[in-house]
Amino acid sequence: MFYKELILAMLRTGILGFGGGPSVIPLIRYEAVTRYRWLDDEEFGETWAIANALPGPIAPKMAAYLGYRQKGVIGAIIAVLSHIAPTCLATVLLLSLVHVLSFSKTFTKMVSAVMPVIAVMLGQMAYEFGFKALKGLGKILGIIFLVLSFILLYVVPIHPAIVILIFLTYGAFHFNIKNKIRQTSK
Repeated sequence: MFYKELILAMLRTGILGFGGGPSVIPLIRYEAVTRYRWLDDEEFGETWAIANALPGPIAPKMAAYLGYRQKGVIGAIIAVLSHIAPTCLATVLLLSLVHVLSFSKTFTKMVSAVMPVIAVMLGQMAYEFGFKALKGLGKILGIIFLVLSFILLYVVPIHPAIVILIFLTYGAFHFNIKNKIRQTSK
């Protein structure tokens, strides 16, 4: 009988939770603390804090904890599947609808009309990021990194994730390097 309550509770949080993890937490709290009294407020708060510290989306972690606490590994699996099932189903249905509509001339024209807007928004975002990079790195280093990234991505075809990792590694040490250069130049 408990599985029914667990499934219904997690289905409700999956269906009604819109906007990501932070918007779902009050729903999960209501189900776990108020409706079914699986936890008290203090334990829910501690669980939420631990779930926030772990990587990944918070709502499935909370669902897994609630299911595990009540019925072990099987409960965790059932709780997570019940929580993500509405989203998965909605995604499949919407993608099926997009696929069906993709053969419609009206739908194709609507998507074609939106494409330039998306291109402009991406261009504006790239410009703003580039401007901030030049401001933070300086013009010379910014241009060097632009040329280096172009070479790594298009001349020597390295996977973009590796290029991002290279620049993130540099970024982690950028301010230390910049401060050492300033100190040696004084």
